[in-house]
Amino acid sequence: MANGPQKLDMLKFVNTGQTYPEKREPELRTEDFQEIADRYAPKKAAEQAARCSQCGVPYCSTHCPLHNHIPDWLRLTAEGRVREAYEMSNLTSTMPEICGRICPQDRLCEGNCVIEFSGHGAVTIGAVEKYITDTAWEEGWVEPLEPGKSRGQSVGVIGAGPAGLTAAEYLRVAGYDVHVYDRHDRPGGLLTYGIPGFKLEKPVIMRRVDRLREGGIVFHENFEVGRDATLEELRNKHDAILIATGVYKARAIKMPGVGAPGVEEALDFLIASNRKSFGDDVPDFDNGRFDAKGKNVVVIGGGDTAMDCVRTSVRQGAKSVKCLYRRDRANMPGSQNEVKNAEEEGVEFVWLSAPKAVEGTDQATAVKATRMRLGAPDASGRRAPEPEPDSDFTLDADLVIKALGFDAEDLPQLFDCPDLSVTRWGTLRVDHKSMMTNLDGVFAAGDIVRGASLVVWGIRDGRDVTEHMHRYLREKARAEKVAA
Repeated sequence: MANGPQKLDMLKFVNTGQTYPEKREPELRTEDFQEIADRYAPKKAAEQAARCSQCGVPYCSTHCPLHNHIPDWLRLTAEGRVREAYEMSNLTSTMPEICGRICPQDRLCEGNCVIEFSGHGAVTIGAVEKYITDTAWEEGWVEPLEPGKSRGQSVGVIGAGPAGLTAAEYLRVAGYDVHVYDRHDRPGGLLTYGIPGFKLEKPVIMRRVDRLREGGIVFHENFEVGRDATLEELRNKHDAILIATGVYKARAIKMPGVGAPGVEEALDFLIASNRKSFGDDVPDFDNGRFDAKGKNVVVIGGGDTAMDCVRTSVRQGAKSVKCLYRRDRANMPGSQNEVKNAEEEGVEFVWLSAPKAVEGTDQATAVKATRMRLGAPDASGRRAPEPEPDSDFTLDADLVIKALGFDAEDLPQLFDCPDLSVTRWGTLRVDHKSMMTNLDGVFAAGDIVRGASLVVWGIRDGRDVTEHMHRYLREKARAEKVAA
C-alpha cells in the first residue's frame, strides 16, 4: 500500500515503459491451475497508472462496454488513493476484478489507448483494475450488499452468470426480493465452470457470490426451468422474470468420425476440469474420458474457448497439444494474448487448416485435415477460407475437442413455454427499448439475447435491464394500488 495520497504528475508514458505484472515461467505455471501472473506491487501499479495521458476524449472508456471511468481511477491509483480508485471503478462495474482478469483488453480499452496509437504502448488498464479491486478485498473496502427498503415485490432471475448476477445485485439494492435459479450446483455460470483457474481463480468468483448471498439474494441451485418448474409457474410466483441463461448449445461440425469415442465438446471438457479443481467427484474425468494426460490432443477452433482447452490440456499432462484453425493468426477471433500464452506453454498452432474426418472406430486415433487459403471476403467482411487442392495431412489425436462456439438452446421447448418468441438464431426476441420479451413481465439480457459474447457485455446488459425492470415493477405496483 502507498503511504497516503501523493500528487504525481501524469503523462509518464514518454519516460516510463509499459510493464505488465511478471508472468511465472511456463514450465512452472503449467504444473497447476493458478493464475499465471500475480498483481502489481503498489509502487509498480502507481507507476504504470501514471503513464495515462488523461485524454480529453478517453477512447479507453468509449470502447469499454461498461464505459468505466478509466482515466479517473488511473489518476487516483497514481496518486496512491487506491480506495478512491476502487470506489470509482465500482460505480460502473459489479465485477471489476473479474473484468481486469478476463476482458480482452487488447481489443477493448487497451487496444484503443491513445498512447498505444503514439507507439508508446498502452496503459496496462486491466492489470491496474485487478490490482485496485484485489487490494480492496484484502483491505476490507468491499462493503456488504445492503438491500434497499423492501418494496414487497419479488423478481426471479434465471441464470447465475454475469448478466444474471449483475441484475440480481442491482435489483436487491433497489429493495426487491430476488431469487436466482441456475442449473448448476454453484452460481457463476461460465465464470465458474467454463473459464479455467489459470485465467480466473475460483475463489475470486465465489467471494462475489457469497457477498450476494449474504445480502439476501436467494439462490436455487440444481434448478432447471422446465423440469423443476415451468416458466409460467415462475411468472405466477414472481412479479417479474429475467432470463439470463447464456448460450450453451455447442455448434456442430459435420465430418466422418465425429461421433467416435474421444471426440468431445469443449464445454464438457472444461466443466469436468473445473469440477476437479473444486475437488468434486467427476467419474468421466477419473475414467480418463476428459483427462488429457498422456494423450495427443487436437482442439478444433480459434476462439477463447479453444485457448482455454489447449492450455487446460497442457496442465493435465497431455503428450502433445495442437490447435487446428481454418484461418491465419491475424484473423482468429480469440485473444492474441491468449495465443501467446499458449505458445509459451508448448501448444502448437496449425494455422490455415480445417478438419475433414476423425480416424478410428472404437477410439479416435487421428484427425485428417486439409490446408486452407484465404479467398474473397464473406458476408461478414472476413476473407473466407478455401481448401488448397491436394493438401491433406494427418495429425495424431487420442482426444479431439470441438471448440466451435455456442448457440442458444431451444428455450420455448426447454422451458415448456411455446409462446416465448425467439429469433431465427434461437436467441430471445426482445423489445430493445424495454429489454422485455413478448411475454409481459419477462425480460431477457446477456448472451441469450445478443448471442455468444464477452463477459463484460453480460455485465453491461445486466446493468441496463435493471433500469427497465425497475420501471416496469413500479408501474405494476402503482396499477395494483389503484385497482385495490
